[in-house]
Amino acid sequence: MPRSLRLALPVLAATLAACVSSSSPSASASDRRALDAIDTLVVIYAENRAFDTLFGLFPGANGIPGANPTAVGSYAPQVDRDGSALATLPPAWGGLMARNQPLAIPEEQTRGLANRPYLLNGPNALAAGNGVVVPIEQMTRNLVHRYYNNIMQINGGGNDGFAAWSDAGGLVMGYYDGSGLAMWQVARRYTLADNFFMGAFGGSFLNHQYLVCACAPEYPDADRSPAKGLISAVETDARGRVRLVAAANAASSALAGAPRFVNDGDLTPKDERGMFHAINTMQPAYQPSGIAAPAGADPRFGNPADPHTLPPQRAATIADRLDAKNVSWAWYSGAWKAASAQTQTARDIIYRGDVRFQPHHQPFNYYAAFDPATHADYRAAHLKDFDSDFLAEAAAGKLPAVSFYKPQGNLNQHPGSSTVALGDAHLASVVAALEKSPQWPRMLVVVTYDENGGFWDHARVPKGDRWGPATRVPAIVVSPLAKKGFVDKTPYDTASILRFITRRWNLAPLPGVEARDRALAANGEAPMGDLTAALEAPK
Repeated sequence: MPRSLRLALPVLAATLAACVSSSSPSASASDRRALDAIDTLVVIYAENRAFDTLFGLFPGANGIPGANPTAVGSYAPQVDRDGSALATLPPAWGGLMARNQPLAIPEEQTRGLANRPYLLNGPNALAAGNGVVVPIEQMTRNLVHRYYNNIMQINGGGNDGFAAWSDAGGLVMGYYDGSGLAMWQVARRYTLADNFFMGAFGGSFLNHQYLVCACAPEYPDADRSPAKGLISAVETDARGRVRLVAAANAASSALAGAPRFVNDGDLTPKDERGMFHAINTMQPAYQPSGIAAPAGADPRFGNPADPHTLPPQRAATIADRLDAKNVSWAWYSGAWKAASAQTQTARDIIYRGDVRFQPHHQPFNYYAAFDPATHADYRAAHLKDFDSDFLAEAAAGKLPAVSFYKPQGNLNQHPGSSTVALGDAHLASVVAALEKSPQWPRMLVVVTYDENGGFWDHARVPKGDRWGPATRVPAIVVSPLAKKGFVDKTPYDTASILRFITRRWNLAPLPGVEARDRALAANGEAPMGDLTAALEAPK
């Protein structure tokens, strides 16, 4: 069978499945009763796992082809950098595990793995004889998950470039049997969305920005700024696809070495408007930031002369829309209070230590509306601490109408800073606390992941706009009004959360969401839902 036809079959099957589903996007968008039944929305934003990574074996879900009987489509073998099928998966360059882990799996042990997805944990992984077994209590290394890399890995829809364009080689194809996870059980009790895509290509920085503005941050005149060296070197291939320019010393085959590029930077080249956009991790102009204030300067700020400091942003965000209608909201973050203390101890937990507070996971802190000098009261009212604020407000029934919660680094499931097990236990404990809140009867909790963390997923990515959508991620809809034991096939992306918010509270839509919807339609894709397909409308 020709490869083009083989790739098209899963698309056709997914389209047919969506057509026969009892929860179509058009029906969900028109169901005001389901929207109006929710008074409190809580969004819990975990880290860096593709859908197949954690839920590929979930019953009834579109999971791992060949391992899950309800998977849609077949596995397309990973290809080398020249487009030919790889004989084996590349090794995990530098080893599979994070530093200082009790389990060591060196690079040599990962050579020669078959070109297919492989199970990482449990007795079945031992029986498979892969030579690679990673319990969920152990921490794997981080994997590259950047904007252009993700585009190249998706490879026009085939999802067959993940191994070739990763710095972690075959680790991208590893997945877990998640059936022992607490959140797996939560998904069984409520609704698992198995067609939910990360909003933007790449990593956490851009996907957090997309969650609040459906846009990519701007950097005017970057070519005349301290950040001029961070402008990515890209080219367009023969099929019209943008890609990073390979370095002169780059290995031609993924089996010979990790990829190298001329400049895999944090900024795009300027667009037709002359604007540069931040696509990979940059730091906020306000503390807490990964960049300290210059000596003798105001400690509430970063260093504007540092090339990695992003100028304050001014695009419209969901906060502006909520404020315009006086709808209460807050962003809660683990270790926010500790990291904001302007002490050496506070600086020591940023990207380091046991807590690993990550400033690029705090999207509102990039915006001029949260300037600590001119908007201190507004900032304090909306940027809050998880430990001292969130749980107490939930228990008292005083959460705002819209709450975002970002777990700290050691609890968010990010490879290299957290384990699957630690993050799972934490997420489940937060869900359990919310189920006891006085607000629970009319609450909707969405537990999802910012992005795939560089891991492979087999589901075809819908073709949208310049920014995404991108690889499929897990999403669990938790509510007394959620359909029970349901796998929702409705197409969603990160902006589905924004669609829900603007429709529920009758807010003006954000320009980026409208642009995404227009692009999907222009490309013949199904519209993205607003999460109401996962809810039971009151009788």
